[in-house]
Amino acid sequence: MNRLSASLFLGGVVFLAFCQLTQFAPAGRSQANVTGLWQTLPYTMPINPVHAHLLYTGNVLVISGTGNDPANSLMQAALWNPHAGSITVQTLEYDMFCNGLVGLPDGRVLIAGGTLSYKPSFLGYQRLSTYDPATGLFTDEPSMAHGRWYPNATMLGNGSVMIYSGYSETGPTNNTIEIFSESAGLGAPLTTPWTPPLYPRLHLLPNGNIFYSGSTSPSNIYNPSTNTWTMGVAATNYGGSRLYGSSVLLPLTPANNYDPKVMIFGGGTPATATSEVIDLGAATPAWAYGPSMSSPRIEMDATLLPNGKILLTGGSTNDEDLTTAHLNADMYDPVANTMSSAGTEAFARLYHTVTLLMPDATVWVAGSNPAQGTYQPEMEIYTPPYLFNADGTLATRPTITSVSTSILGYGSSFSVQTPDALTSNIASVVLMRNGSSTHAFDMDQRYVGLSFTTDTVNGVLNLTSPPNSNIAPPGYYMLFILNSSGV
Repeated sequence: MNRLSASLFLGGVVFLAFCQLTQFAPAGRSQANVTGLWQTLPYTMPINPVHAHLLYTGNVLVISGTGNDPANSLMQAALWNPHAGSITVQTLEYDMFCNGLVGLPDGRVLIAGGTLSYKPSFLGYQRLSTYDPATGLFTDEPSMAHGRWYPNATMLGNGSVMIYSGYSETGPTNNTIEIFSESAGLGAPLTTPWTPPLYPRLHLLPNGNIFYSGSTSPSNIYNPSTNTWTMGVAATNYGGSRLYGSSVLLPLTPANNYDPKVMIFGGGTPATATSEVIDLGAATPAWAYGPSMSSPRIEMDATLLPNGKILLTGGSTNDEDLTTAHLNADMYDPVANTMSSAGTEAFARLYHTVTLLMPDATVWVAGSNPAQGTYQPEMEIYTPPYLFNADGTLATRPTITSVSTSILGYGSSFSVQTPDALTSNIASVVLMRNGSSTHAFDMDQRYVGLSFTTDTVNGVLNLTSPPNSNIAPPGYYMLFILNSSGV
């Protein structure tokens, strides 16, 4: 497939090769190479960070709206610049609180729905907007047919966005699907045969279908090409609701022939510590228990890392209950199928917490809003073990000197210049899709491994991009190289 122009990016995977952030360099600590290191940023978030998206600029868009405060008439969003350590706040025209947010292929951000009313019951906005990082402006798109409060927005393989669920403008859950595309706008509503939960956990599979993993026990599959659902594909072993548990599509790599596996963690109130995994490439997919976390977690977050492991943070045993909050973090290794310690957070992270993988391979954690009218303003940075030496000092990272192109087609060749290739020191190369985090789920994060050969004479990695857009839907990605030590 030919590369497309930089202004569209449809049909191409666009990645950014980022350097380490300079505004916050952690000092070495003993055991940091085992559990990682938690540090609190020296400044706070001035608005409630209910929604967060990593932009292609490296900045983070934060949307609060009224921020879960019905008495608040000031609706706000913010732009965090991690390099400068600065946060710029702007006023919104309507309440984007509790929207569905996803990154578009051209780098803009789509915001679906929001809060039309708090009382006597929550109602959803019909409004649809985009945010453009180039201008810093929000723009109205044609409104949806009905409102959506707590909807999901899922990128499809063709670059369009599937918008599903959420309370309507009159109250009942909106069980229609609306498809938004950059070229055609919003399509007519598509009726579905069931009523999903709010913020359903949905994942795009390599065959182009959408997998529903919860929060309810039965798992379903949607075929966007035929607008048909296969109901009851599998049922979880836990059986009950995994409300505000998290769900992750495990790494897709050439080595496993991009076999899709989905992992679910925690959820429910009182919460469970259990995890389950399903292999959707199996002849008869079925959920199987994985290792349990160190604590039961509702309102938790699961963040994919460039080494394929998953950071599990936050939550409590009882929903929105600080007295049962858990500060201990866990690290899940899908290769070894083990759970281990990932250190200890400084602050309880419950309802309305967000987490994002950052361009320097650290994880940003912010928010927590278990009671209306107040939130946790302190932000934390988690530096994973893969950035430390055995003595706790910072490891020397492999270096990306240059990349042959910043715009990729599918199944195409490109190269990365790195001095680490001279010694065959690179073990893996991965694309990580920029994340969109809200309500214990990331609607955008994705790990796609790349096949490559090493030219030790010229210090070059010769790579092949993902074979199709169902494996890596079009849009912006971060490119990471990992050396033989996992750094």
